[in-house]
Amino acid sequence: MSTYVYGITAVSHPSLPEGMGGVGDPPRPVRILREGELAAVVSDAPEDLRPKRRELLAHQNVLSEAGAAGCVLPMRFGSVAPDDETVTGVLAERAEHYQERLRALDGRVEYNVKANHVEEAVLHHVMAGNPEIRALAEANRQSGGGSYDDKIRLGEMVAAAVKDREAEDGAALERALAPAADAVSVGPESTGWLANVSYLVKRDAAEDFLAAVEQVRKDMPHLEVRLNGPLPPYSFVEPGPAEPAGATAGGADTGAG
Repeated sequence: MSTYVYGITAVSHPSLPEGMGGVGDPPRPVRILREGELAAVVSDAPEDLRPKRRELLAHQNVLSEAGAAGCVLPMRFGSVAPDDETVTGVLAERAEHYQERLRALDGRVEYNVKANHVEEAVLHHVMAGNPEIRALAEANRQSGGGSYDDKIRLGEMVAAAVKDREAEDGAALERALAPAADAVSVGPESTGWLANVSYLVKRDAAEDFLAAVEQVRKDMPHLEVRLNGPLPPYSFVEPGPAEPAGATAGGADTGAG
């Protein structure tokens, strides 16, 4: 039976979620594996596990329960190790790294901020800030729409200006929120957003961070800003220094495959 891993925490955690229902149908009971000063929150792994809403919520609920009472290093959904011995072996191998991460992330949560342009608003900004585009658009209008080449040229100029504005606004949003966070992790660019940034925030400073997000919304009304959190600090659990072949990416690494 393979082992499903939810997260890693200190063995001194005051309220580990042992016995609660985890992933699977029926839900597999959550167990705790202990190794030295560390503990892994696990259950048996269902053979037919899929990223369905029910399973994602079960994974999240276990982490929320564990995270409510103490720091936990979250694993990404679907992290499965061959057996319990593999998990405890990695805990022993990377004990120093995990303990450092637990100390660094204690009392902190992650907020993810995604942003995109409101199309009409950004076009207004682009036209207002670029005399060459305005001149060509006006020339096309006065000539009944302009030639095919003129329309293509105008479209290319607008697209390039919007792309430049995406980069500027993404950087401005990141700069505006960074002072309210302890750390910043920028997501991959190919996600369809002009900004996809995760912030590590102290729990007792969450209101300040949320206020900073609201200020960004007021200052940059041409952006659609989406906030998700508080979340377990997925983006701030760095892989260990001796990552084995076949380990999963993201979250803490327990040698899951």
